Amino acid sequence: MIISASRRSDIPAFYGEWLLNRLRAGEVLVRNPMQSKQVSRILLTPDTVDAFVFWTKNPENFLPRLPEIDALGYAYYILFTITPYDETLEPGVPEKGKILEVFRRLSRLIGPERVVWRYDPVVLTDRFTPEWHTAAFSRLAGELSGYTERCIISFLDDYRKIRSRMRDIRYVMPDKSAMGELAGRFADAAGKQGIALFTCS
Repeated sequence: MIISASRRSDIPAFYGEWLLNRLRAGEVLVRNPMQSKQVSRILLTPDTVDAFVFWTKNPENFLPRLPEIDALGYAYYILFTITPYDETLEPGVPEKGKILEVFRRLSRLIGPERVVWRYDPVVLTDRFTPEWHTAAFSRLAGELSGYTERCIISFLDDYRKIRSRMRDIRYVMPDKSAMGELAGRFADAAGKQGIALFTCS
């Protein structure tokens, strides 16, 4: 069983101690977000969990807990989102220079093959143009060169929930041709730094 952890909330950033308590206990109770009375018991023993996939924007507080997770016998890798946006789109995320250093520390701790960079989502606006993204992505790829082997990208999905959250941001939905062209630029920039590019699916 592979557990994709922390898509609902950033467990490495905010709930690392809770996770360790659950691993020590060997189980967790999970409430169904659509049916609050439905609760599932999930075994978390090393013999039932093949691997964890952690999603995070800032695992700094999680780093001291990784040796115990290793000692308990769990395999894992970390999807680490770093985008170039400011507080317009990412309120509460620490300054990018600090986040990049956390990424490098994590990579030195567990290895670049286990830290996957996410440039996600790609949001296009009058300000965040394809040219802006090309330059920003190239700069970040240079900063992360040698610290990761993979980058995953995705473009903004135009869901109803997204529309309400971003009603004050005039974003543009690119067509397949525009997405392909920009993804090609990202692939070139990533390849120059030894990073393979993938799309989220």
